[in-house]
Formats: sequence, structure tokens, C-alpha cells
Amino acid sequence: MPSKVHDGLVHLLHQRPALAVDLLADTLRLPLPAYTNARLASADLTQISSTEFRADAVITLDTPGAPEQTTTIVTEIQRRPDDDKRYSWPVYLTALRARLRGPVILLVISPSRRTAAWSAQPIDIGHPGFTLCPFTIGPDQIPQITDGAHATQAPELALLSAIAHGRRLDHRATLDAAVIAITSLPKDQGKIYYDIVLAALPRAARRYLESLMADTDYQFQSEFALSNQAKGRAEGKAEGKAEGKAEGEAKALLTILAARGITVSDGIRQRITSCLDLAQLEAWITKALTIRSADELLT
Repeated sequence: MPSKVHDGLVHLLHQRPALAVDLLADTLRLPLPAYTNARLASADLTQISSTEFRADAVITLDTPGAPEQTTTIVTEIQRRPDDDKRYSWPVYLTALRARLRGPVILLVISPSRRTAAWSAQPIDIGHPGFTLCPFTIGPDQIPQITDGAHATQAPELALLSAIAHGRRLDHRATLDAAVIAITSLPKDQGKIYYDIVLAALPRAARRYLESLMADTDYQFQSEFALSNQAKGRAEGKAEGKAEGKAEGEAKALLTILAARGITVSDGIRQRITSCLDLAQLEAWITKALTIRSADELLT
């Protein structure tokens, strides 16, 4: 089951598809064709078989005038080894190549060194000469962003840097840069990015990040801080607390949907705001990071 960290990293790719291009071209030095736009494409890679195949993000580089050079990047977020992926990843590439009639590249991003090393292992299909070697980005390949100006120009890369390198408090400059990136964004988007980083960091790094945010003009608090405050409330206010928490979760969910440009009908909005089931609201919040329409939220 996807985690908040997994879904958060997928969200960064959906917000800025060119992040995958930056990692391939600038970090791995892979030559890519000249393109005018990097855009999300359908991540549904299912073919005739009844087995469903869905990638985390599929990004197409538009090359007007040279359709044969149109390159597609299948991007996967991998937090731990999963042997099933060594069978599904080749399907992703061959299915897209058959559909789009153009070059297809596999990029795997992992915040774990062990998993990145596993992901980079060649996949021998069995046919002579047919071996898939995934391009892999791990903590050692993710650039460490410590400059505030750079972080502001590339906030998604700054967040990825904080997740990869900010776990160690001797790398506090990475978290400092992430805060500069977050506070340069509109507040709705900044809150989403803030929670993505917090979900990926250990307790000490989370507390340091929260102390930095407390010194800014950003007057929002993370879900992590809100939950800690809720635990300290009097037991006699339990019912009101639950209702207030549900209201806060509902507002957070609607904020995420609005920030992603997803239209919410009056019926779905009523369903969200009237829900008092915290587990359901939290599940919807996680799902909201990757869905393409509000209808998908309730399915």
C-alpha cells in the first residue's frame, strides 16, 4: 500500500513533470532530445491482459516537427525492494513503446541507498541481448540544495534534496533551503510541500524544520504539529476535539484538491465536510495527491 512519503514524491512529479528531466539530464547526464514541454501522460499501462499496470508518473517530452524523437519517461518512486517490479517495469516500457511508437526511458527515484542499489540492478528478460538497466536516482545522486536562490527556482528539487539529505542534522543547510523554497510558494501549495517533507523526516529533523517554520510569516501548522496539540487537550473535550479535527482534515483535503486544480461538485463537497470519520478523511487526503478528478476520490 502506498505511503504518505511515496504519494508525496509522486505529487512533486505531478506538480512539475520537468523534475524527472532535470534528474536524468543534469544528474545522470543522459542526453535527451530538444523539447518544448514536459507534460504528464496517462499512467495507465494496462494492455489486453486483465492485470492492471499503473506507473507513478508518465512524462512525455513534446518535440514538434520530430514526432519520432518524442521521448516518454516512466518514473517510479521506490521506497523498498519489491521483486514484482522486476517483472512489471519491462511491461511499462514495452507497452508504452507499442502505444506511442517512440523512445521510452525508466527512471526510478528512491530515498534509500539500499533500495536505489537494488533498483539499479539489470533486469534480464531472458531473450538474448534484451536486458533492462533502470536509470536510478538515490540519495547519493540527488543533488544537495543548500542555496536559497536555487531552492526558490526549483522548489520540487529542493524538497527532494531535503528528503534525501535532511535526515542528518549536520545537513541543516538543506532543511534551511527547503524552508526558503516552501515559503516562496503560495500558502496552499506550501502547506502541501511542508507536509510532504515532514512525513519523510525522522523526529529530530521534523522538530528542527518546524522550529524554522515557526520563525517565518507562514501561519499554518503541519498535520504533525496539530496531532501533537490534539493529544494534549483535556479528555472532557474529546467529542468536540474529534469534530474539530474532522473539520480541519476536511479543510485540508479541500485545500489539496483546490491547489491541484481539481473541481469539486457541491455533492462531493458536502460529503467531505459532513464526514466525521478521521480514518476516512486521512485516506481521502492521501488519495487526493494523485487522483485526476474528484469523482475518483470516492471510488
